[in-house]
Amino acid sequence: MADEDLCFLAGDWRLFQKQRGHRWSLDDLVTAWVATRSLDLASPLRALDLGCGLGSVLLMVAWRLPNADVTGIEAQPDRAAMGRRSIAYNGVEGRCRIVDGDLRDDRITGSFELVTGTPPYFPIGTGTESEKTHAAPARFEHRGGVEDYLAIAARRVTPTGTIAICTSALERDRVANGARSAALAHREAWAIVPRAGKPPLVYVDVLAASGTLEHHELVVRDREGTWTADFQRVRTDLGMPSTAPR
Repeated sequence: MADEDLCFLAGDWRLFQKQRGHRWSLDDLVTAWVATRSLDLASPLRALDLGCGLGSVLLMVAWRLPNADVTGIEAQPDRAAMGRRSIAYNGVEGRCRIVDGDLRDDRITGSFELVTGTPPYFPIGTGTESEKTHAAPARFEHRGGVEDYLAIAARRVTPTGTIAICTSALERDRVANGARSAALAHREAWAIVPRAGKPPLVYVDVLAASGTLEHHELVVRDREGTWTADFQRVRTDLGMPSTAPR
C-alpha cells in the first residue's frame, strides 16, 4: 500500500508498518533482547506478547527463539491485521498468531513460559495526544497501563516462567506497586540510557514468581553519539547490523 513500508526487522525478517504513525522502536528491540537473553534459544517454549501492535516484539522474540510458539493480543483490528501480514510474509503462521481483543478482557487462555509487554507510557490527560494514526493509543493509556499488563501477565505466566515489560523511567513506583499487587518478584531492572551522561529513558524489568533483583544498565550511544559495544551486541544478537548506516 502507498502509505506503508516493509522495513528491516531481524535477520531476513521484515515488518509492515505505516509511513506515518506509530512505528517499531528502540523500546521494542531492548524488550525482545532482555526477554530472551537468558533463555535456552532452542527451547520449544510458549510466549505471549500483550498489546502487540504491529507485532514487532512478537516477531523479534520468534526470530530469536526459532522453536517458540508465540501469541500476541491487540485491540486495534487494523494493526493486528497488519501484524498478521508480517507473520505471513515471514512464513511463520504455523507458530505465530495475533488474537483480536483488549488484553484486559483476558481472552487469552493457557500458560506461557515468557510474557512480554510494552504498555503506553502516559496516563490520559497528562500530555497532548498525537493525531497520527495509532500513535495516541500506543503512547497514552486508552486501554490500561503497566498495572493492567502486570496483572494479566501474572495470570498467564507459568510458575517458572518470566515476564519482561518496558516502561518509562518515570514509572518506577508504578512498576513496583503493580508487581507487588500481582505477587511478582523483581529479577532484573535494565536502565536503558540513550546516550552516555544522560538519565535513563526507559526501563525493561524482568519479573517472576520469585527471585532476587539485579540492576543492569545498557547505554545505547557514547558521548560522541556512536553506538556502544554493548548496544552493538544487542543488535547482533537480534540479527541486525551492528554498525549504524552512513
